[in-house]
Amino acid sequence: MSFIATPLSMHFEDALPLQGGASIHHYDLAYETYGELNAERSNAVLVCHALNASHHVAGVYADQPKSEGWWDNMIGPGKPVDTNRFFVIGVNNLGSCFGSTGPMHENPDTGRVYGADFPVVTVEDWVDAQARLLDRLGITRLAAVLGGSLGGMQALCWSLRHPERLAHAVVVASAPNLNAENIAFNEVARRAIVTDPDFHGGNFYDHGVVPRRGLRIARMIGHITYLSDDVMNQKFGRQLRDGLELKYSTQDIEFEIESYLRYQGDKFSDYFDANTYLLITRALDYFDPARAHAGNLTQALAASQAKYLLVSFTTDWRFAPARSREIVKSLLENQRRVSYAEIDAPHGHDAFLLDDPRYLGVMRSYFESIAKEIA
Repeated sequence: MSFIATPLSMHFEDALPLQGGASIHHYDLAYETYGELNAERSNAVLVCHALNASHHVAGVYADQPKSEGWWDNMIGPGKPVDTNRFFVIGVNNLGSCFGSTGPMHENPDTGRVYGADFPVVTVEDWVDAQARLLDRLGITRLAAVLGGSLGGMQALCWSLRHPERLAHAVVVASAPNLNAENIAFNEVARRAIVTDPDFHGGNFYDHGVVPRRGLRIARMIGHITYLSDDVMNQKFGRQLRDGLELKYSTQDIEFEIESYLRYQGDKFSDYFDANTYLLITRALDYFDPARAHAGNLTQALAASQAKYLLVSFTTDWRFAPARSREIVKSLLENQRRVSYAEIDAPHGHDAFLLDDPRYLGVMRSYFESIAKEIA
């Protein structure tokens, strides 16, 4: 049973320098905490979210019984990341649309909504903003930083950008950078949004519209890449939506998979911000710690001091196991302590959010070992 979660917000006046050369000031970060910080302040675990998630990691809101956090199967009392032992912090990243300052908020310098003028943010910028929030909470060192997908990139970045501030980095279903195919998928999704007539160069707020068509297509593209071929065939196959007869139409929904994708696209366009989608996918594209080291990941990871757990899934073709093994190899070449689990799961990239018992067992065992270290 889920516990009651309470959304929180913290305001920052001072400017945060950004990787792109701009800065942002007078901003808010939405966050939630679960469990209790111990007297030594040594049991904090930071959870970093993926593209369309938020600070609401676990639990439910008192007035919304169906508002279960996106990683509720992982985090909570008695769960793999046990909030009876750990103080867990979820932070919504800058530029998001779930409470932290983003494109739909007012620019304090102009008094108008940021819109397309919201500065480009990177994984490094998010990590620096998270570090500022932890400073305010009085947490100088984390027991662990945990994340899946884009969240895993943030966990890896934490271990390089603030190596003295975390003991463990747990990187799930992630990669040291995006390959060309992944960047291509992101670009197609972005083009769907920016070519929507309702996008208005990113200033659609001024026109009282939302580029829903572009958002729908972007979500449909993403959803295809998150599922494995096996799962898609198992769930939908070639099943027709309405009976057994073909309509011989180029525009009607014929197959169940079409209906599913359109449903997911419609739902996404109701709650996600178009500029946020552009910002977050671009942050994914930019992340590449080896870039400053002539492409040498081993040199890039030499700055790390943490212990690592990496987890990948065999059918995840968006962040394939080979990408996690690249990180493992480079860490071992730096003589870092690394645990690696490659889970034979049929669910594709979405497996990191699901209830595979082997996966949850690996996570439980690893976090039990962390708990023993800080006991």
